[in-house]
Amino acid sequence: MKIRNKIMKKMFSTALIAVTTAVMTGCGVSVGELEEAPKEVEEESIVFSDKTLETRLIDNKVLYEDDDETSVVTMYLTVTKGNSSESTDHTWSEVNDHSVFYYDELGIDRYGVNGLLQVGDENGPVEGELGYERQTPNCIVTIRGQTSSRAKQKNYKIKIKDSSGDWRGQTVINLNKHQSDGLRFRNKLMYDLIKEVDDLVAMRTQFVHLYVKDLTEGKDAEFEDYGLYTQVEQANKKFLKAHGLDKEGHLYKLNNIFEFYKYDEIKMVNDVGYDAMAFRYYLKTKGDTNNGKLINMLKDVNNSTLSGTEVLERWFDEDNVATWLGFNILLGNIDTQSRNMLLYSPLNVNKWYLINWDCDGALGLEEKEIHGINLENSWETGVSNYWGNILFRKLIMDDTFRETLDKKINELRRQITPEKIRKMAEGYAEVVKPYLYTDGSKDEKNAPLDEKEYDRVINAIPLELEKNYESYKKSIEKPMPFYIGVPTNVENGINFVWEASYDIQSDDVYYTVTLADNYELKDPLLVKNDIFLNICTYDSPLPEGQYFLNVKARDSEGNEQYAFDYYISPDSSRHYGTLSFYVDKEGNISLVAGE
Repeated sequence: MKIRNKIMKKMFSTALIAVTTAVMTGCGVSVGELEEAPKEVEEESIVFSDKTLETRLIDNKVLYEDDDETSVVTMYLTVTKGNSSESTDHTWSEVNDHSVFYYDELGIDRYGVNGLLQVGDENGPVEGELGYERQTPNCIVTIRGQTSSRAKQKNYKIKIKDSSGDWRGQTVINLNKHQSDGLRFRNKLMYDLIKEVDDLVAMRTQFVHLYVKDLTEGKDAEFEDYGLYTQVEQANKKFLKAHGLDKEGHLYKLNNIFEFYKYDEIKMVNDVGYDAMAFRYYLKTKGDTNNGKLINMLKDVNNSTLSGTEVLERWFDEDNVATWLGFNILLGNIDTQSRNMLLYSPLNVNKWYLINWDCDGALGLEEKEIHGINLENSWETGVSNYWGNILFRKLIMDDTFRETLDKKINELRRQITPEKIRKMAEGYAEVVKPYLYTDGSKDEKNAPLDEKEYDRVINAIPLELEKNYESYKKSIEKPMPFYIGVPTNVENGINFVWEASYDIQSDDVYYTVTLADNYELKDPLLVKNDIFLNICTYDSPLPEGQYFLNVKARDSEGNEQYAFDYYISPDSSRHYGTLSFYVDKEGNISLVAGE
């Protein structure tokens, strides 16, 4: 609830963005120039690993030349207790018993263990590979992830100790189970697609079959089969260097909800009041720690006098932003509005680039249908999915950027075809299914789809590209989503308010308001149609209980859009445009029962 209240405060306090037609002709504006009108400057170059290139983001494609995308590497991990100074004096059970939220609540480091990681094949460790014939620990193992850390099967971060070698040039190995992904390969598929897309940067991935021997509670343990994981490259300075980027540059990972507002917690490290934990709630710093460029960029993004074109030219690369947004819209990677993104900027250049981080929610329409979630009438497809993010909102309002986005999406449609997706998905499925559907295996016991459902999703995936494209086209025509405010008591009644919707075509927008004591909105207490203002009143007090307020926008062309708010019912169905609230015995209203 605290997160929602923060969003509501930002949304209702932000004035309508004024779109101007002024166009910047320069790039690379210095920090000292930000308060003034942009000046014309010469085209500035970015230095990537001593190579002078244009300002477009260019990945190091050589990294992927020898990739076998359906190969499986076998890893053997022997875990032992370590020492308190490294927080590794724990058992393997203790490491796996807690989610990251347990550690965050206590304000302590994640429990770890010492590990001996050996790489090989199904016959054992292989000579020449990491850890071969080694007898002592060469790594530290902790759990990784956010929400995924609550799952029964954990994801692991394996950090190779100094002077203990590396694996394929990497000293941090991320093993992801992707338990919320019934196919267990979406993240890999997306990064393998990105490898071939200009203006984006991919992560190196690898299927890994993991065996674990737990010696933290005795010496007689044997290797246990932990099933299939996907290794995903760690975003750090080694990542930047390997991909031909500036390893001394800025790199931030978006945490929780970050929508490019001027958050009070985003400060310079040496500022009075800087709180590292509060900063980390929004962003995790993985590169240079000077936050000045970030702060100035956020200031301009939130400047209502600057158009989307001006912000884009001053701070971003149009090809990168449009390609990143178009790729995620076309592939249906919806959980990217405010997280699952890296922000990268070369050290001495005022340009920010977007890099994908965690794509396991892509191409998920059919699987969501199986779990009772239908996105057909939701705001979570197309451009409306990004409307809550102030940066994307400003860009979507800009006619020039929308034209660029449309061109990029159509370029991607020609490059990423249904047949290409079908071939890749079927190849990955051949790898994954033996692990998922072997009786008694750890993966089989935790599979979110049965084998028949799995095949159904595989067959449907290629069709989702066109569905996502059609949803994108429709989203341009619809009014944009909006937030519902907390209902307030007034004399002899209750006021309901909501943020005004925005229509790209400048059509008139009207609202339908429904109030009921059930989430299905049966036998409603109030129905008001064709409301032009974003407020209406229920003309009597409500008795104690839970209530559901649904608000839907409709433009003069008949296109409809629900509010951002949705209610998840006991059967896990989402009821879009619906705000749940409570009234106590005294008539007080809250969004949480008992508050």
